[in-house]
Amino acid sequence: MVIQRDIYINKLVNRMHNGMVKVITGMRRSGKSYLLFNLFANYLTSQGVDEKHLIKVDLEDLYNIELRDPLRLLKHIDSLITDDKMHYVMLDEIQLVPQFEEVLNTFLKRANVDLYVTGSNAKLLSKDVVTTFRGRGDEVRVHPLCFAEYHSISPELAFEAVLQSYMQYGGLPQTTVMPTNSQKEEYLKQLFINTYIIDVKERYSLTNDEELDELIDIVASSIGGMTNPLKLQRTFKSVKNSSISSITIKSYLDLLQDAFIIEKAIRYDIKGKKYIDTPAKYYFEDLGLRNARLNFRQTEPTHLMENLIYNELRLRGYSVDVGQVTLNTRNEHGVSTRKYLEVDFVCNKGYDRLYVQSAYAMPTQEKMDQELRSLQHIGDSFQKVVIVGGLQPTYRNDDGILIVNLSDFLLSKVSI
Repeated sequence: MVIQRDIYINKLVNRMHNGMVKVITGMRRSGKSYLLFNLFANYLTSQGVDEKHLIKVDLEDLYNIELRDPLRLLKHIDSLITDDKMHYVMLDEIQLVPQFEEVLNTFLKRANVDLYVTGSNAKLLSKDVVTTFRGRGDEVRVHPLCFAEYHSISPELAFEAVLQSYMQYGGLPQTTVMPTNSQKEEYLKQLFINTYIIDVKERYSLTNDEELDELIDIVASSIGGMTNPLKLQRTFKSVKNSSISSITIKSYLDLLQDAFIIEKAIRYDIKGKKYIDTPAKYYFEDLGLRNARLNFRQTEPTHLMENLIYNELRLRGYSVDVGQVTLNTRNEHGVSTRKYLEVDFVCNKGYDRLYVQSAYAMPTQEKMDQELRSLQHIGDSFQKVVIVGGLQPTYRNDDGILIVNLSDFLLSKVSI
């Protein structure tokens, strides 16, 4: 079974021959290696590139352990560059090579070498990856399967059935070939413990395992809720009787973000046009891993849908913040009061802006008014969207707000 990942193939194609190292980053098991060695390599050969001009090295393979020596790797690649035509060098798990930056910078000087690397668990899992190669690194971030990719595996199945599976088990490619739900659950649980957490602990030499584990569980159980390190510190104090500091909590949250396990959406004052540093929301890169962390017990569809929409917006290239609209009113005594209305997502991409509200259901006029209220008080002309669970028809209301059903949004049947 081949899952086409055209989003990333197009990104790699657009970066070909740009004189930079194409650095494919993302959480472990999200499909980086398959994308590079299979899908992208197949694209190149389909365009007439000779197989002998594709140089692939899987540095995680023990058969290639000698090539983790930087000089041996240099000589090996050199031996395969046999003519002046363009050679496509693809190196998987490059962080296993000491001084890998020097190896790559060496080949950047070669006019007939186009470099592509993947990496996990070291510098290449850092958000400042582009600085590793002295300004000559071009990052392509790979996410787990998005819903449309996941749905393409079984297009004959009803949307609701596929959505339920996706929101439960997420989009890590390996889960799609597992025949039973119990296998998926055990795989995700063990992957979180034995891969992601160990990576973070080993990379940063963390010794207080219990507090990091507890923090992950707390964040997993509160997706879609505003929080900050100080609030989390109080939670640790009251529930766990722990003296962990807010500074340590912030450090742990930053490490989890650097490993692409979670992402942070900070609050933005829409009318004041300024960021409010705290509190913020945290979302999981993969819903299956989030659910596995809680032993598949807390699978509230409202929160999972919000996390799903956040991930989809990020995949589409938006930077995503949490919006706040300040509303000045007077109470029944004529006293001026101030209320704060929340907009789930303020999405920016270049000069484009989009306001998005996630509403699992709007069964009554009262609930609809509640979901629309913050959007109605923004006061600018950027597009405003409410994404609703279920299959109700997509339409635009009298205020110009687009009401989109979740299926149309996830399968890109409407333009937003």
